[in-house]
Amino acid sequence: MQREEAADRSVIRVSGPERAQFLQGLVTNDVGRLSSGPVYAAILTPQGKYLADFILVAEPEAILIDVKAEMAGPLLRRLGLYRLRAKVDIAATDLHVHRGLGPAPQGAWPDPRHPALGWRAIRAEAGGPPAIDWDAIRVAHAIPESGVELVPDDSFILEMGFERLNGVDFRKGCYVGQEVTARMKHKTELRKGLARVSIGAQVPVGTPVMAGDRPAGAVLTQAGGEALAYLRLDRAGGEMTAGEARLRLLETAGG
Repeated sequence: MQREEAADRSVIRVSGPERAQFLQGLVTNDVGRLSSGPVYAAILTPQGKYLADFILVAEPEAILIDVKAEMAGPLLRRLGLYRLRAKVDIAATDLHVHRGLGPAPQGAWPDPRHPALGWRAIRAEAGGPPAIDWDAIRVAHAIPESGVELVPDDSFILEMGFERLNGVDFRKGCYVGQEVTARMKHKTELRKGLARVSIGAQVPVGTPVMAGDRPAGAVLTQAGGEALAYLRLDRAGGEMTAGEARLRLLETAGG
């Protein structure tokens, strides 16, 4: 069994009698699903753009939010703005996120995004040093990462594959950004999106992708001769280039 501490993650605690109702009106997934296990979700701008993604975990008297450390401060401030008169308390914690592959230890749960991401746990004690190439796993399964593929105030979650990753519920009712997300789901065909591509050489993150002489997107995380790229899907059918590297589409994040 491989395990390590996710040192780039922080944990926020939301407590109080109205914690579930409070979060239900803000996040992209159904908080009611916490009765069956952790839930992957995001918070969006009113215009439907991504702000932060996280995993919600139920405690007997609270809901924990497992979030990228660099996004914890902005998320705390955003939740505070929406708190108003809700009977909730929102606070940072000193808890640690553990993750690993193989049999899950006691108190751990499967990562709700994809089976390839193994298990996670939230504990008071620190864990071990990094031991797993998570980027290679993410690239192989077209799983976006906060701050790389997922860009605050810019990304749209359906372009990033959130439906496939169990991160959005279209039947739960209203939440911030819900109208734009629902419209993208039901009334438009996505013209851009995250994709997995083969790549002939390593290039800097953000290197522009060209389809002939036309811009087609940008290269993001790379591992093992493959990469995640944000692409104009109508221009991604043939051979593409990024700097000196040649690219070819393998799959989109939606399928």
